[in-house]
This record gives sequence, structure tokens and C-alpha cells, in this order.
Amino acid sequence: MNGNSLKLRPTVLVIFGAGGDLTWRKLVPALYNLFLEGWLPEHFAIVGVDRKAMTGEEFTEHLRTGVNQFSRRGKTEAERWSEFAQHLSYRTADFDDQGAYQQLAAQIATDRKAWATNPECIFYLAIPPALIEMVVVHLGKAKLARDRGHARVVVEKPFGHDLASAQALTRQITKVFDEAQIYRIDHYLGKETVQNILAFRFANALFEPIWDRRYIDHIQITVAEAVGVEHRGGYYEHAGALRDMVQSHLMQLLCLIAMEPPVSFVADEIRNKKIDVLRALRPLPPEHIHKFAVRGQYGSGWLQGEHVPAYREEPDVAAASTTETFAALKLFVDNWRWQDVTFYLRTGKRMPEKQSTIVIQFRPVPHQSFPSSAAMGWEPNRLLMRIQPQEGIILRFQAKQPGPLMRLSSMDMHFAYAEAFKTTPPEAYETLLLDAILGDATLFMRADQVEIAWSIMAPILAAWATVPPTDFPNYPAGAWGPEAAEALIAQDGRSWLLPALEQD
Repeated sequence: MNGNSLKLRPTVLVIFGAGGDLTWRKLVPALYNLFLEGWLPEHFAIVGVDRKAMTGEEFTEHLRTGVNQFSRRGKTEAERWSEFAQHLSYRTADFDDQGAYQQLAAQIATDRKAWATNPECIFYLAIPPALIEMVVVHLGKAKLARDRGHARVVVEKPFGHDLASAQALTRQITKVFDEAQIYRIDHYLGKETVQNILAFRFANALFEPIWDRRYIDHIQITVAEAVGVEHRGGYYEHAGALRDMVQSHLMQLLCLIAMEPPVSFVADEIRNKKIDVLRALRPLPPEHIHKFAVRGQYGSGWLQGEHVPAYREEPDVAAASTTETFAALKLFVDNWRWQDVTFYLRTGKRMPEKQSTIVIQFRPVPHQSFPSSAAMGWEPNRLLMRIQPQEGIILRFQAKQPGPLMRLSSMDMHFAYAEAFKTTPPEAYETLLLDAILGDATLFMRADQVEIAWSIMAPILAAWATVPPTDFPNYPAGAWGPEAAEALIAQDGRSWLLPALEQD
């Protein structure tokens, strides 16, 4: 692919927290891939800022090891990396040192003069949430946010840990940046298959007419992780599955599945449609939270042939922790399209495999005209969207088995990205960083969207905080979650659809 058809303006990307894991694993590998494929402008500068003492050469070599390890394109070629590295620089600075921001402003002014134009200035906050206000205030004092058309700030999740903190964080940032300049990033929205939900629904006349309560029985959204908390125990103890995954990733997927057709693909039009879905979600009654939300925490167990420890045995985790590593919800969207269609959401760590899937289960045929002997293996039609690890779409339908008798069998029609396009899809951060450079906020979250999502989680968080779990850990590593999650869906006469459908 080549970015020459886009209006790629000169760009300065400043990464606060450039010595951290996110920059090493995700941001710079993504930027390097964009560079290789012609999606960065001719004039660009990537400026790393962090407290860690490093020379520019040490910084560049550190980033190269990350690219070699994590880039989808494999190890770097010496000549191309040398070309890319010319655009890298590093500043050792305390985030509370106003002088460092003045020096940064001077460097941007030098670039502006050399390029003979106002560059796009993107300030990426790859830093802990507690430092965000400090950095934003100093950016304002250095007058680095005043160019409303060309200055943007990118904020990583989590954006707050509840409704009040999210609102407070927005107030802090909007003292310096306008809302239109704030890009709240959720890397899930950058995944190719997530974006393809919109193309699948609204670029094809085949499915949208049946995309409602008349034909769809229920919807399941699963984001499962085989890993534990790894080195994130300190963070995860204050987050948990509900805050870390459901409030952001799973709610975004629900919105894309449930939203109404947009009039256009303008950023605010798409985001407005998502807001409509969130506002239509049926409020959860505080006194009956247990009927709509369950939680779990993994114990020790066997996973992929290896014995792994319980969550409470992980580094930086309390010995009697009540933090959930699994959450499952039952939600309803109260509008004409989705009334009484159940949305089941689940996410967890130390589950049998890594997978993110959306299953659309259609209603059974209104009249079964085939003899019972013909339909012994009959199943409802089902549409499965695989977000990871093998991106694709599977449609399950009924077909006649070969032979003289009428026998029905379930068959799968497969679409796989790797097979269809003969290429590796870009990483989510590649898409989102390019959008930030272009000033396209479609895939980023607006303040009202974040706040409504937190308000939906509020009664669950309150109920779980009031009544601590007494059965943790309640599922072994390598299981699909606690028995309570099975009961949540079984009481509706349904079951979680295991990944057998995904087998090629």
C-alpha cells in the first residue's frame, strides 16, 4: 500500500513515556511499518520524552530491538532502519519540568521553519493516568495546544476508573485542549475485523434487512485471553476485567453490531450512532445485578500443557485479592431494532485460548417442513466474526448431504483475511496512528461515549464493591470461566458457543 494518495502533512509526533513498554512493543513498530509502506509524510519527526536517562543512539537502538521482535514485517533492514532513525530523537526530562516543554516548543518551531509550514503536532501520552494532568498543563503553558487545527493529544486507556474520575479527567484536559483535539484511543477499534463490521453491515444489501429482532435470536461477544496478568499485577489489582475490558473493548464491539446505519462516514456521525446504542441500553437494577452480571477469578491449573499459578499468586497481587479476572454480562438494547434480543458479553484471563469473536445467532425457521429424520443434525443459522487471532467471517447454514435421502447437515462458509487478500492485516496501532496524523477521529472515543459506558458499569461496580466475592478463585486456569457464567446464559435456555465453530 502507498500513502501518496492521502494528504499527509508534515508531522511532529511527541511520545511522552517513550522509554516504556507501549512505545517499544506497539507504537514504534507500528510507525516503522507505516514508514516502510509509504504512509508517513516526507517531513516527520518522532520525539521521545521520558525520565529515563538515554542518549539518542541508545534510544534508537532500544527501539530497533522492539521493532525486530514485534513488527509484523519481521526484522529491520539496515538501510531502511537508518532512513527511519534519522527522524527519531530523544529528550531526558522530568514531566514536571516546564523548561523541557519550552525546549520542545523550540524544536517544533525549528521544524516549522525548516518545513515552511505548520506541522501536525501530536502529543501521545503513553504514561500512567496520574501524570496526564501534569503533562497537559505544561503543554498548555508552553502554548503547544493553541493551534486548534493542528495540535492533538492522544490518551491511552483506561480513561478514568469510574464515571466520576473519567469526568474529572476530561475537565482537566479540556482546560487546555478542545474536545475535538482529544483522541481517546482504544486499540480494539483499529483491528481490521472490527472495522470490517461496518463494511459487512452497511456495504452489503444482503444482511442489513435481517439485522434485527425479527431474525436474530441473540448475540454473543467473547474476548478471551490465555495469558494471566503477567507484569501488570499492580495495575490490574485496581482495574479488573470489568474496567479493563468490558467498559472499553466489549462495549465498543456491542455498539458496532447494534448501531443504526450512518448517513455518512464522518467521524461524529459514526460516534453519534454509537452513543444512541449506549443510551438505549436497559439500566441494570441494582438489587438484581446478580441476574445480569457475574464475575470470576482464576485459580491455578493447566493451560496448553503448562501448570500456571492462580491470580492471587501472581506478582504484585494481594494474597486475598477480590479483583475479578473474568466478567460476563447480559444486556438489552431497548429500541425498535433490538427490543428483547439478548446481548451476552464475556471476557476473562487464563482461558483455554486467545480469541475475540462475535456470534450472531439467528432465529430458527418459522416452520420445519422437513421430516424429523432429515433434520436430526439441524442447527440455527449462525454468523461468526473472528477478530483475532485468525481474522475472518464464518456463515453456518444447512445443506443437503449427498445421497438419495433428504438429510440436512450444518455447513460453514469461510472468509479468511489471510487467504483472501494474501497479506498480513496492519496492526491496530498502525491504523490508529495514521488516523491521528490525518486528524480522523472516527475510531477514537468522544467524552460522552466514555462517560455513558462508565455509567452503564456503575451499578455493577457498586454492587461488587458492596458484596465481596466469597468463592474466589472460582475457575481453574484453562477453563472457560466460572459455573455462574454458564448459569447466566443457561437460565435463558442457551449456552456459550465454544470455538468448535472456528475450526478451519
